[in-house]
Amino acid sequence: MSPIRMGRATVKAVSAAELGTRTTELSMALVSGADELDPAEVQGARRVVDKAAERLGIAGEHTVVALAGATGSGKSSLFNALVGADVATIGARRPTTSRPTAGIWGDANASELLDWLGVKERHVVDTSPGAAGAAASGPVPDEVAGPLEGLVLLDLPDFDSRELSHRREAERILELVDVFVWVTDPQKYADARLHDEFVSLMSQHDAVTLAVLNQADRLTAEGVKTVGKDLSRLLVADGVTGAQVLVTSTVTGNGVPELKQRLANAVAGHAASRQRLKADVVGAAVRLRPGVADGEADVGAIARDELDASLARAAGVPIVLDAVARDYRREAFAHTGWLFARWTKGFAADPLRRLRLDRTGGRPPIPVDIDGADVRAVLGRSSIPAPSVSTVSAVDVATRAFVRDASDSLPVRWAQTVEDAVDRGEGNLTDALDRAVIGTSLRARRPVWWFSVNIIQWVLGLVALAGLIWYAVLWGFALLQLPRLETPAVGILPLPLVMLVAGVLLGLGLGVLSRFWARVGARHRRAVVGKRLSESVAAVADEHILIPVDEVLARHRETREHLDAAAG
Repeated sequence: MSPIRMGRATVKAVSAAELGTRTTELSMALVSGADELDPAEVQGARRVVDKAAERLGIAGEHTVVALAGATGSGKSSLFNALVGADVATIGARRPTTSRPTAGIWGDANASELLDWLGVKERHVVDTSPGAAGAAASGPVPDEVAGPLEGLVLLDLPDFDSRELSHRREAERILELVDVFVWVTDPQKYADARLHDEFVSLMSQHDAVTLAVLNQADRLTAEGVKTVGKDLSRLLVADGVTGAQVLVTSTVTGNGVPELKQRLANAVAGHAASRQRLKADVVGAAVRLRPGVADGEADVGAIARDELDASLARAAGVPIVLDAVARDYRREAFAHTGWLFARWTKGFAADPLRRLRLDRTGGRPPIPVDIDGADVRAVLGRSSIPAPSVSTVSAVDVATRAFVRDASDSLPVRWAQTVEDAVDRGEGNLTDALDRAVIGTSLRARRPVWWFSVNIIQWVLGLVALAGLIWYAVLWGFALLQLPRLETPAVGILPLPLVMLVAGVLLGLGLGVLSRFWARVGARHRRAVVGKRLSESVAAVADEHILIPVDEVLARHRETREHLDAAAG
């Protein structure tokens, strides 16, 4: 039941703190999600926030009640009956009311409030004993009558007026008042404009809404009962819960004292203004709520294997890993290969240097003499071949799949924002992948066995060289026909020959064995560097895809939580 209907003394209290909290939550929802919410509803919500701030900033504890109705409903007569004076103009020609008129009860200055409302026609009601306003429309029993101190009653232009300016003025005032009194008559109580464009749209304000069936003197007692029941049914259909109808007649005075009592109930406690503002805030939040989903995806829980794999291919990671493996085998040969074959290393180009990649990571140094081949190094770019069309397409497909999973349950505007937030291979993503590869260290600790095998190869090489030199000396002595030197032997073989053959064969054998172990080590180095590159590519995916998506989802979460808090 509405608090301003018979049986309640006051409107349900809404504290300033609660209203301020709800208004703040709505305002924060507009900040976090305004671009993704319905523009028309956002504009209306902003008006609600502004109105709440302005209304709470006005001094005084007045309650603004508006008499609104269609042409000929008798609301101006009802206004005069409540005020106790012929303040509102009543005539046969329609429309009669062109500008809102205010009746003010009490000594408190309402000028600031009425200026904010834009109401110029003002009348202060004389409530002193014996005054017309105090005794108008018949006496009100003490147990029924209530004080109207602080009431500002407005007689609005007809909302169905043929004059467009009149209708707009009525609609403008209705957005600002605290309590609605819908005044209708037996002929127009079912008017579609009243129910569809006003009552139903403001149905969330049922706690500060009152329906009056005026001109009841035109009906029989049975007719009043029938029409009142039908009007209550229509109000319930409009969304006004527990709707009740007050029947009045300015001709007989019936129902006017009861209407005064209802207005006194609304004024009591001065809570109607905050109740109206709360209803506006709640209504705005409820209308905005369909613009957000009930939850968001957890970006960290979405499968990203295909995304990372496609980005790795676009970054040229397989090419780099092949170069790392070849570089390992090349360096292993330089340290463990046969001593007298290592010079052939110079014929093979450095695979990492060809890609302009630094083994230690970081930007390659800028050479002093820059030619065309060094431009990419100067710009901090590698020479990794650009990704193919199919590779770029794979990145786009994987990114779209990830975005689709992240925005699956979101409304269209939010889903589009998620898609617009990511980089699908254009823009800075390609450069970021290249910089990630350049910045990744491709170096690992030199294997210990390289050092050991290198010593052995040097020993074997020196032994073979010593045997060769020994043979050369013996050949020189024989050439000069000098006395033959005594040559030690190992069994039947001369020692120089054993040294030469053993040094060469063992060196070659150890080199072949080292080449085999170098292939094993190259696979290990490839795995180690591959893990580093995967982490670097994943960091790029986080920066350019996951973090932007998560930021949008975080804004969506904040907007949803703020709207839920505002709506309560």
